[in-house]
Amino acid sequence: MLTADIMLDTVKKVKDFSSVIIKTGEECDLVQGPRILDAKSIMGIFSLDLSKPIQLRINSDRNGLPEELKKFLVNKE
Repeated sequence: MLTADIMLDTVKKVKDFSSVIIKTGEECDLVQGPRILDAKSIMGIFSLDLSKPIQLRINSDRNGLPEELKKFLVNKE
């Protein structure tokens, strides 16, 4: 499982993230506090506090975060 902290603080970022995450074909969750939701759910994303970082969990055996998702990282390293 891969985990990363992301920031989706604008409507455009949410739309872009949703498009990218759907194309990955991986099972992905977003976690904020006690809430865990399907990362492919736009309505779910908008139910989160978008002013705070969100943990992305990708249930995959791949090595490293897909390149398309790196622009959403809180700490881009």
